Amino acid sequence: MFVKAIEEINRFTRPIHTIMRSYGSNKVWPGASTLFFVNNEGIAVTCRHVAEHLLHSEKINQQYLLFSQARFRLKKDEHYEANLKELELQYNFHHDSVIQAKHSFVSCFDKISGFDCHVHPHVDLAIIRFKGFTQIYYQGYARFLADDSMAKPGRMLCRSGFPFPEFSNYSYNYQKDDIEWTREGNPRTPSFPIEGIITRLIAQQGQISGIEMSSPGLRGQSGGPLFDPEGFVYGMQSSTRHLHLGFDLENFEIPIGAGSKRVTNTPFLHVGQCVHGGIIKNFLKEHNIRYFES
Repeated sequence: MFVKAIEEINRFTRPIHTIMRSYGSNKVWPGASTLFFVNNEGIAVTCRHVAEHLLHSEKINQQYLLFSQARFRLKKDEHYEANLKELELQYNFHHDSVIQAKHSFVSCFDKISGFDCHVHPHVDLAIIRFKGFTQIYYQGYARFLADDSMAKPGRMLCRSGFPFPEFSNYSYNYQKDDIEWTREGNPRTPSFPIEGIITRLIAQQGQISGIEMSSPGLRGQSGGPLFDPEGFVYGMQSSTRHLHLGFDLENFEIPIGAGSKRVTNTPFLHVGQCVHGGIIKNFLKEHNIRYFES
C-alpha cells in the first residue's frame, strides 16, 4: 500500500545521528532523530525538541571543556579528591550528567558550516536552514497536501523515520578524552515506517494543530513525515501519548503449557501525535520559505 510512497519519502528524509557520553563513563551511546527537506535550498523541518537538543549540545560540550581545563589545574595532592568534588558541584556534574553530545546530518550535503533554526513558539516544530554546502545529497522534497481538510479520522497514513539506530562509526578517544566520529564501523541506520489510522485531531489555542494516530511514533522517528499512499505529506511525527486502557490485571492466573502462572499487567494504548501539515505550511510561509503542495 505504501511501497511507492516510502520510496519517494526516503529520497528527502534523513537521519540525525547523535552520540553522547555521561560523566564518569567512557561509554558512548548512540541515538537518532529525523528531519525532512521542504525544498532544494537546504531547508528542512523537524521537531522543536530535536532542534533544541542540537542547539543545546554546543553549550554542553563547552561546559565540559571548561570543567576539564579546571580539573587539569587542580594540584595532585591530598586535597585533590575534595577539590574535585567541589568542582563537580560547581558544574553540577553527577553520574548521569550528559557531558558531551555530537551530531551528524547523514547523507544531506557534502559539507556544512553551520545552520540556523526557527523554533515554533507553541508547537513542537522547527525549521533548519543549513549553510556552507556546495552539493546536495538528498533528492526531491516534500509535497504537502493542499487540502488540509483531508486529514480526517479513519484515514490510513504512514510515518517514516530512524528508530533503532544501527550506526557504529564512533568511539571514545582516551588520549583526547573526547567522543568522535570514525571511518570504521557502520555509518548507516535503515529507515523504519509504521502505519496507522487517524483517530482524532488535536486542537491548541482554538486551532487544529495536530493529528493523533492509532499506532505509536517510535523513538527516533521524531521529525519524520506523516504521509498517504500517494506520498503527500499530512504532517510530522512529534511524540507518543500513553492512554490507560483500564484493563488492569493483578495476580491474574493464566495457563502456561501444562501449568499456570500469575501475572500483573497495566496495559496502555500508545498513540502517535503529529504536527498538522497546515501548521507546518503556515510556519514556512511566515518565514518566507518556499514549499510545495499538491
